[in-house]
Amino acid sequence: MRSAENGGMFNLSQLNNEHGSSETAGYSSPRKKTGLRLFFDILGRKFWQLAGLNLLYFLFFMPLLLIVPAIRFIPSDAGVLIAMLVLGMTFAIIIGPATAGMTKVLRCYLIEKHTFVVRDFFRAFRANFKKASIIGFIDCIIVLSAVAAVQVYPALAVQMGTKLLYVPMVITYSVVLLVLMMNYYIYLMLVATSLSLKNLIKNSFALAFVSMKSNLLTTLFLVLILAFMYPILLYAIPLFMTLLPFFPAAFMGYIICFNSYPVIQKYVINPYYASIGEINPELMGLADEFDDEDSEMFEKLDEKERVIEKRKKGKGKRIS
Repeated sequence: MRSAENGGMFNLSQLNNEHGSSETAGYSSPRKKTGLRLFFDILGRKFWQLAGLNLLYFLFFMPLLLIVPAIRFIPSDAGVLIAMLVLGMTFAIIIGPATAGMTKVLRCYLIEKHTFVVRDFFRAFRANFKKASIIGFIDCIIVLSAVAAVQVYPALAVQMGTKLLYVPMVITYSVVLLVLMMNYYIYLMLVATSLSLKNLIKNSFALAFVSMKSNLLTTLFLVLILAFMYPILLYAIPLFMTLLPFFPAAFMGYIICFNSYPVIQKYVINPYYASIGEINPELMGLADEFDDEDSEMFEKLDEKERVIEKRKKGKGKRIS
């Protein structure tokens, strides 16, 4: 389902009062399990599918992995540089669509919609290729900037004898953290809505602040998983390389989707349905009844777009 977008103006505080959560709107989720019980219920049922999804996603990291043999076996420095540029650009272009494909499958798990991993992965890969490629390319630039910052600024601070150069490093990593939190939402909205790239960015920027508590919790879980993987990388490289195709990318993606998609439902999807007097089928347990090819009414509910603006002075938050 692709949620509709609406060009009208809504006040979030009013929406929360008038429509609020699914319970105050006169309906509730059919799921009996919530919170950690629901998290581990889905995880238990989909564990091996997540491992397979991780393997599929891992294949799109091959351009990066091929850089190592390229450096080793290409004799000329110019050849190595060209190979690194080609492989790096290839990765930067395809990683976004691949992330969109993985996110589409994970979202289907969350809303209890039947999905075929490979089919739905590549369907979302193709359908969102242009926007996702741009998002993925920007993410790669941000990551490279973060790596450069941790290398350059401390060295310059020592060389020039001033700690002021740590200030731009802190600013850089603040931006990196913000972009990371935006990524919790941008790919989910990409596969669940028909928003333009501009409004995907605006909405994800707003949600990064609107749901800061959830975002920090998600970040903590991701850090814990990476902390678990780091000693394996240091002391058991063969085990790490054996584990990497099956863990942890899809499992980290599952944590992100589990924590972030309810926020998108609350601030983007549910208010739209409430504004037109309908109920979000995801909350009615109907998601599995609508196949992608047979639910055009949910694919193109509206041609206008819903944007969550930044918090302004005054009451409530604004959606336009």
